[in-house]
Amino acid sequence: MPGNPAAVSVLTLVRGRADRLGNLMRGLGRQTARPRELVIAWMQPEPAPDLPDPGCPVRHLVVPGEPMPLAAARNRAAEAAAGDILVFLDVDCIPGRSLVAAYAQAATQGRGLFLGEVLYLPPSSPSAPVHDEAALDRLGRAHPARPPIPASGIRPEPDSGQLWGLSFALAARAWHAVGGMDESYAGYGGEETDLAARLTASGLPTFWVAGARAYHQHHPVHVPPLQHFAPILANAARFRARHGRWCMTYWLGQFREAGLIAWDEEADAIRLLRAPTPSEIAASLRPDALFS
Repeated sequence: MPGNPAAVSVLTLVRGRADRLGNLMRGLGRQTARPRELVIAWMQPEPAPDLPDPGCPVRHLVVPGEPMPLAAARNRAAEAAAGDILVFLDVDCIPGRSLVAAYAQAATQGRGLFLGEVLYLPPSSPSAPVHDEAALDRLGRAHPARPPIPASGIRPEPDSGQLWGLSFALAARAWHAVGGMDESYAGYGGEETDLAARLTASGLPTFWVAGARAYHQHHPVHVPPLQHFAPILANAARFRARHGRWCMTYWLGQFREAGLIAWDEEADAIRLLRAPTPSEIAASLRPDALFS
């Protein structure tokens, strides 16, 4: 697999959040090894104006759809990408200076689904110091459910379900071999875990990558994500029917504790007890929480 950083395409999805995208692009402009291109899939009528220079060519795509067409947007971006290595980076993420180089170097060591570290910035830093990586390191917090990142190189990860859409990379041919993301996952939840399961079934191993750090710019989150209640249930059931097990079990457990569903991991189906009320959804919004 090519290890030349020029073979890397960085892909991101955007609806609104042009300020966040600007910081992502500024981060790309500081890379120790710049990517071949940035592909932006806009889930809105047209691209935002006056974007900064990321130091590489930019390809713009418009991907319409409601609710947000997350799987379709990733697929269209991957289809348009010219690089041999696809790096998917969430619009809220500022790439560390070595992110592109680290993913490219990891890809020279063999086939794999490569996962990078993401540090979460607190709400007290609304204007992230994009050009001060030492400050970002001080401010950022690791997700408590993620394992420690290797000090150097790559480390095998037996659970491909650790894939999180904030930051990951793989060869374009591996993506296309499994057909990319399944667009029948509508709305929020499940499509990334489904992709990881299909990549594993294809024989692709998963690795954590040292040096591919990104910084997640804070935004309020719902705990639990009641605003996505219906699509999470539908997508969890779709995943269970295909793979014989449940995904998003943490959130399903939270829904159960809230008295919304009857479910456990041995169940064949989720039994809906009631939908969350508008007041419950509003109360679940946690402006200060880092993790959902």
